[in-house]
Amino acid sequence: MPITVIVVMLVLLVFAGAYLWFSLSRHTYGQGAKEKDILVKVLDKQSVEVERPLPGEETERYWIYVQPVKGGPKREFEVGIHYYHSLNSGDEGILTYQGTRFCHFALRR
Repeated sequence: MPITVIVVMLVLLVFAGAYLWFSLSRHTYGQGAKEKDILVKVLDKQSVEVERPLPGEETERYWIYVQPVKGGPKREFEVGIHYYHSLNSGDEGILTYQGTRFCHFALRR
């Protein structure tokens, strides 16, 4: 087997691995994603205790569960303590997010 075929296969393998890595980081982790706004309804919220937090870290993590008002998949976002305490089940508003990262929630009155 000629060496050029092996080199071409290795180069293609490297490109495929790099494309897989960038695609996974963009779609799964939201890196490089655009900020999106959507009208949602808060379904529930939850706080989870952190095991062995380091000094200066929060002892709990806070999550909200939302669903688009016009229909669509339910999603969960980790939020800060202020958003957690100010939002309640049934609240509607504009959610700004970037991939899987929560950015802002504007309550609709």
